Amino acid sequence: MPIYEYICHNCKKKVGIFMRLSALQQDPACPVCGGTGLRRIFSSFAVVKSTAQVHEESGEPGPGMSADYYKDPRNIGRSLENQFKNMNMEIPSEIRDSIDKAREGVLPDSLRDLDSASSDSAYS
Repeated sequence: MPIYEYICHNCKKKVGIFMRLSALQQDPACPVCGGTGLRRIFSSFAVVKSTAQVHEESGEPGPGMSADYYKDPRNIGRSLENQFKNMNMEIPSEIRDSIDKAREGVLPDSLRDLDSASSDSAYS
């Protein structure tokens, strides 16, 4: 059953309603307030992109890149991957594992301490 989204004129809530195609001719009721003054709206949707598509659209890493480039976890380790590719070398499994974990939000042990350090910490 498709989900249709509506705005209720009574309570001003955005609601999603499961409806069979045969029920489309009926006026649905708001599940929040019970009102029948609903206006159908367009639903938002997501577009799933592969890592290759994200890399293609965001360009190569380097000086002058926007801060948004580095906020996307799919770009973590991309420079390192490119260096191995340019040298026609396969990425060692432990480095591949670290990059994949970082992309999932798990920092390598060597960087966990840096994550909690303040920006004015002294290095010794």
